[in-house]
Amino acid sequence: MKKKQLKLSTIIILFVCIVVLVSLVITDLLISRTINDNIESNIEEKAKIVSRTVAHSTIVKSGLEGEGNAGRIQEYTQDIQKSAEVLFVVVMDMEGIRKSHPDPDRIGKHFVGGDEKGVLQGKETLSISEGTLGQSVRAFSPVFNEGNQQIGAVAVGISLGSVEQALDMSHRNILVGSMIGIIVGVIGAVTIARYIKKILFGLEPITIAKILEERNTMLQSVHEGVVAVNKDTTISLVNKSALKIFNKAGLSSDPIGMPIKEYMPHTRLERVIATGKPELDEEQTINGVSILVNRVPLIVNDEVVGAISTFRDKTEVNQLAEQLTGVKSYAEALRAQSHEFMNKMHVILGLVKMKDYNHLNRYVKELVSLRVDEVSTVTSKVKDPALAGFIMGKLSYAREKNVALTIECHDFIPEPKNPSVTHELITVIGNLLDNSVEATANSNEKEVLLELFYQDEQFEMVVTDTGKGMADEIAEDIFVKGYSSKGEERGYGLFLVKESLRKLNGTLHVESKVGSGTTMVVQASYKEGKKGD
Repeated sequence: MKKKQLKLSTIIILFVCIVVLVSLVITDLLISRTINDNIESNIEEKAKIVSRTVAHSTIVKSGLEGEGNAGRIQEYTQDIQKSAEVLFVVVMDMEGIRKSHPDPDRIGKHFVGGDEKGVLQGKETLSISEGTLGQSVRAFSPVFNEGNQQIGAVAVGISLGSVEQALDMSHRNILVGSMIGIIVGVIGAVTIARYIKKILFGLEPITIAKILEERNTMLQSVHEGVVAVNKDTTISLVNKSALKIFNKAGLSSDPIGMPIKEYMPHTRLERVIATGKPELDEEQTINGVSILVNRVPLIVNDEVVGAISTFRDKTEVNQLAEQLTGVKSYAEALRAQSHEFMNKMHVILGLVKMKDYNHLNRYVKELVSLRVDEVSTVTSKVKDPALAGFIMGKLSYAREKNVALTIECHDFIPEPKNPSVTHELITVIGNLLDNSVEATANSNEKEVLLELFYQDEQFEMVVTDTGKGMADEIAEDIFVKGYSSKGEERGYGLFLVKESLRKLNGTLHVESKVGSGTTMVVQASYKEGKKGD
């Protein structure tokens, strides 16, 4: 069973409440202990001060020495007891016999508690003990005469009940403050939770995490480069494809946190942020690398908070378009065969209508013989159906251009182990034959020879034409992308040949002289496919 996730607002409220509650409980314990210590300390100090004051009274001293009226001690201590608000003030002689007490009937009796021994030995002491008036904090002060001889002692007691009462009052005040703090904390937690959820568009944390993972996976998987900047035009995001293009342009591989103007001076993302308008399908050059760029503003709540640029290497776009020439070659071969077939059918139809059956018989036999020769020559030596069909299609294409194309297969050519080899060879053969056929357009002898060899997993092809040839300096430039002597929008065929040969670990050697035709020799790795491959 899937565990239910708590909402963000619930988590924040619970967290804040727990923090406030724990803080208040700890504060309550610390304050309570501090207040308790302070109250006890104040009571002890108060008891000491009262006992010392009484011990220094001449009335007490004269009464203990028998020089004055002993009854005056009781009157004096009662006045002190009321004024100081203590539980009792007891004066005793050196035998521990009371000379004063809140209860007059206890005067003349021995002091109760057992904690008076220290003071009768001349020491000022403090204790908590239980006497006839209950448990109390007691302060004992010795009484000395003029000759510094101890003649008695004073005991002042403050009821512990008053201490507990003071502590209870303080604790109640702390609890009231704690409850108010918790209520304020809950209200604050609810307010914060609503505010955060509003900022997050009402999304829960698990949803945000899922969206973030999906976004990162998507950004890193797309082939287009992606760069995002914030409102200050600082780079905040770059995916792997963008880094690949930047590395190709010689830029740093760690642009995060850099101003986009410093990293890519001509990116124009600042203009998109300023205007809030997208710029689509524009071309830009980065250190010689041409890219196609889309720039769009990032808008949140009708405010531009950044911009995103997506781009792709223009050379890759061109290469994708150019790779379609392989498919184009297939289509051209089929079109040529169809056109040739229609022409021959028109001839046959004309001979039938003319009822010239002798010529019709001879013409059909020639067609069948030519077709059988061509088909047998190619299919018996080239076992890859796609490659064989393509070559036969080129025979029809050459005849359509009034060029005599001769195919000579010197060795048996098996099917390749990797089917992609067929596609690359079709690109190579198609472009070389097309160039040779076009090269003979203005020649008196329009002949092209295609020779195929195969030995020890090495494929070799020789294309020879009777065209006008070319100079050595031109032969060095024909494989440069976009170079052509035939006009604009040309010059990609031999570039594709070069790329296909690179994939096949192959080579191409050109021999040409002006007015003497051209010979191109291709060698490439060609592993034979085994049975069951």
